[in-house]
Amino acid sequence: MTDRVPRSSRSISAGRKLFGRPRGGAAGRGESRRSVGGSPWVNSVPETPEVLHYTAFSDDPAGGNPAGIVLDAAGLSDEEMLAIAADVGYSESAFLTGASSAAYTIRYFSPKAEVPFCGHATVATAVALGERVGPGDLVFATRAGTVPVSVTRQDDGTLRATLTSVEPHVEDIAPEDLAEALAALDWPAGDLDPAFPPRVAFAGARHLVVAAATRERLADLAYDFGRLEALMHRLDLTTVQLVWRADADTFHVRDPFPVGGVVEDPATGAAAAALGAYLRELGLVPEATVLTLHQGEDMGRPGVLTVELRAGDRRIRVSGAGARIPA
Repeated sequence: MTDRVPRSSRSISAGRKLFGRPRGGAAGRGESRRSVGGSPWVNSVPETPEVLHYTAFSDDPAGGNPAGIVLDAAGLSDEEMLAIAADVGYSESAFLTGASSAAYTIRYFSPKAEVPFCGHATVATAVALGERVGPGDLVFATRAGTVPVSVTRQDDGTLRATLTSVEPHVEDIAPEDLAEALAALDWPAGDLDPAFPPRVAFAGARHLVVAAATRERLADLAYDFGRLEALMHRLDLTTVQLVWRADADTFHVRDPFPVGGVVEDPATGAAAAALGAYLRELGLVPEATVLTLHQGEDMGRPGVLTVELRAGDRRIRVSGAGARIPA
């Protein structure tokens, strides 16, 4: 019998988390056993670090994509960071493991594994730092490369972060791998939009881009968790980015994330950057444009991601609001 996740991603299948919630313990919500004292700089020997909880791509704590954030992770081992991420239970948590005058060193862990780059956790971390030191420019050294981030304060006081991706690229997917992905998703090939051929896109992490022909197809998601997870491990994919184009500049997107141990990611900055690279590479949008991505609506956590493409610059800019999740 296949282990298929529910069509409505508001419920949980086989005990797996969709995007996770804190389960208590050292990584519980809000204030934990040791505080960084308001300083954004990384301390050298953490005991049980404070885990902050922020959402990205929404100014509503109940929307967007939540992330755990540890500002003082310099003394944590890989195993300890993974354990904290698993206990927090969100799709990813971010850990600042070092800081210099040039950049913050940041690492990202899902409940199951480290990932090279995570857009929403980057935005959430930038907002958390912005609350402590004010708006401005930051640089994050990730395992995928250097990611500049600009934090601005809106007229209503909301903080907004814009990340600039590493150099992106787009590649073909083998027909047999695409067939396996569609079988795992239970999506007939006839339900795809022929104007958007499936490709693997990278802008910090690898994502398979698959476009639905209708909003109804995008909303009706029930996939084989284990089968898709196995394919994604083999192809080194972080998520599958499922998209539907509402108009020239607006897309609705969803991101199954079984390799991270969650059914679906509510708002995926790295995939948004990859989608921007894909759309430009295939000539589906102008070289310079601004796109709006809606994600999380089918999960009850709506978020909005803004994707900017600039002429003469291959990098992709992804921006969104952020907010602290109250205890």
